[in-house]
Amino acid sequence: MRGALALARRGLGRVAPNPAVGCVIARDGRVLARGWTQPGGRPHAEAEALGRAGAAAEGATAYVTLEPCSHHGKTPPCDRALIAAGVARCVVALEDPDPRVAGRGLANLEAAGVAVELGLCREEAEAVNAGYLLQRREGRPLVALKLAATLDGRIATAAGESRWITGEAARARAHLLRARYDAVLVGAGTARADDPRLDVRLPGLEAVRPLRVVLDGSLGLPLSHDLVAQAVARPSCLVTGAEVAEADLAPYRDAGMAILQVGRDPEGRLDLAEALRALGGLGLTRVLVEGGGRLAAGLLKAGLVEELHWFRAPKVIGGDGRPAVAALGLEALSAAPGFTSVGLESLDGDVLETFRRSA
Repeated sequence: MRGALALARRGLGRVAPNPAVGCVIARDGRVLARGWTQPGGRPHAEAEALGRAGAAAEGATAYVTLEPCSHHGKTPPCDRALIAAGVARCVVALEDPDPRVAGRGLANLEAAGVAVELGLCREEAEAVNAGYLLQRREGRPLVALKLAATLDGRIATAAGESRWITGEAARARAHLLRARYDAVLVGAGTARADDPRLDVRLPGLEAVRPLRVVLDGSLGLPLSHDLVAQAVARPSCLVTGAEVAEADLAPYRDAGMAILQVGRDPEGRLDLAEALRALGGLGLTRVLVEGGGRLAAGLLKAGLVEELHWFRAPKVIGGDGRPAVAALGLEALSAAPGFTSVGLESLDGDVLETFRRSA
C-alpha cells in the first residue's frame, strides 16, 4: 500500500478535479503491475495497473489508495474493471466521499465475490488526497501557504528589496512545489510589486502549468502584466469583487483570463472563504499561496491554511523589514493559529520546513 501511495503522489498537481490515486497489483509477494492516475485525471490508476498486468491480474490482490469508482464518467467504472479482470482481493486505504461513489464501489466488489479490506494506511492516504477530500466535503481546495523569509520572518527590506532572500537551490525547490499544486495564487499587491510569472521552470516539467490566480479587489492589475498578457499560453484567473462592472472586466476576459467575482467581508476586502469556494467550483483541489503578507494574514486568521511551506534564509533584516505575515490582531496566544512540523530539508544553506495545521 505504501508503494501505491508513492505512486499516487505522482499525480498531485496534474489530475484535478480527480483524486490522485495509486494502484499496485500483486500475488504471492510479487508485484505484477503498478498504475497511477494520469494527467488530466484519466486513465484512472486501476485501469493503468490492470492494463499492465493483463491476464496475470486474475486471482491477484489490488492495493488501491482510494475506493474504486462505481460510476460512468469519461472512463468506465474501476470497480467493474477489477471484477472483469478476476481480481480476488482488493485492499483499499480510504473511502471516496464523492456522492457518486461513497461506498458503492466497495459494495459492488463484495457483491461480485471480491474480498475487500478497508483502512490500511488510512491516515497516509488522507494526507495524500487532503485537497480532494476537502473539495468534496466543503467545496474548497486545500490551501498551502509558501513563505520565503529571513530568520526573523522578513520577506523584504524596508525599501522593498526582496531578490533574492533565498538561494538558487531553494528557488528551484519552490518551483518543484508549484508543480504539485493545481493553482498558484497571489494578491494584487504582490503581483504588481514582484511581477511573478507563477509558472514551473524546471527541466522536464515545462508542461506542468498550474492555474495562475490573482486576487484583485480594486482591479489594478495592468493589462501588460504577464498574468494577463500571457493568459492564453499560461492559464490565468482573476478573482475580483461581485460589484465590478462587466465593462471593466472585458479587457481581462478578452486577454484570455478566467474571471471569478465574489463578495466582500465586513472590512471591504474580498471574502477569502468565498473566493476559495469559487476556485473549488472550478475543480481545483490544491492551491499554493505565494503572497503577500496581508493575504497570508487573512487566510491564517480565517483558519483557511492547511499547510505551511516555510523557506528560511540564514539572514536577519530587522524590525523595519517587511513581515512575511501582516498583523493578525491577536490578543491572546491561545488564538494563534497552530501548526505541527512534518518535514525539514536543507537547501545549500537555506532550510525548508513543512507544517500541517494542528487538529
